[in-house]
Amino acid sequence: MNESIKRYMAWRCAQELTSGVVNLGIGIPTLVADYLPKGLVTLHSENGVLGVGPEPDPSQTEVDWDLVNSSGVKPITALDHASYFDSSLSFCIMRGGHLDATVIGALQVSEDGDIASWAVPGKDVLGVGGAMDLVVGAKRVIVAMTHLSPKGEPKILPKCTYPLTAKNRVDTIVTEYAVFKIREGILYLVELVDELSFEQLKEMTPASYEIADDFKWIKRREVSEEVPVS
Repeated sequence: MNESIKRYMAWRCAQELTSGVVNLGIGIPTLVADYLPKGLVTLHSENGVLGVGPEPDPSQTEVDWDLVNSSGVKPITALDHASYFDSSLSFCIMRGGHLDATVIGALQVSEDGDIASWAVPGKDVLGVGGAMDLVVGAKRVIVAMTHLSPKGEPKILPKCTYPLTAKNRVDTIVTEYAVFKIREGILYLVELVDELSFEQLKEMTPASYEIADDFKWIKRREVSEEVPVS
């Protein structure tokens, strides 16, 4: 996936976040910080930062490698009001229901909101990390993921086939092609890029879903032009 599409997905996730305390997972979710409204959303990082800012621009500022995101490999900035704490307090924030939302990646999501994000059967597993705490503790769970796996396998399914991270916790799914929302236990398609037809989407989405009353077509290429790539 090229950088502009990743940026589009991050921008689209940011449109779901208007206020509150939010945790961003690794991968595409880390890019969301660059598109949030200033002063309205406070970002939490599970390694112990509240008040995370956008990714630093190396050409404009010196990168502080003591400030990194939860992956430990990508630098972050800290806003003026930022606070720092240990992992025990950070996980208390996550588990205690203090996060208004999390944006997280996933391997699979089911039509009823189950999420599998930590293990592929037959492959080495490093551990679930904070994913279980995030998706159970956050009030909203927004998944940002590619529509298909690298092997071309569907990731939005009737039932997850990988080990679950949590059941019935996903609120919104954002892929490079579509946006789905789960409302009262039903999966709805709310947005689709105009490069695909309904039939093409269904071929890559075996989950059962309905077309939302507020469904709209999206011209991704036009939106992408408005989204900076650096």
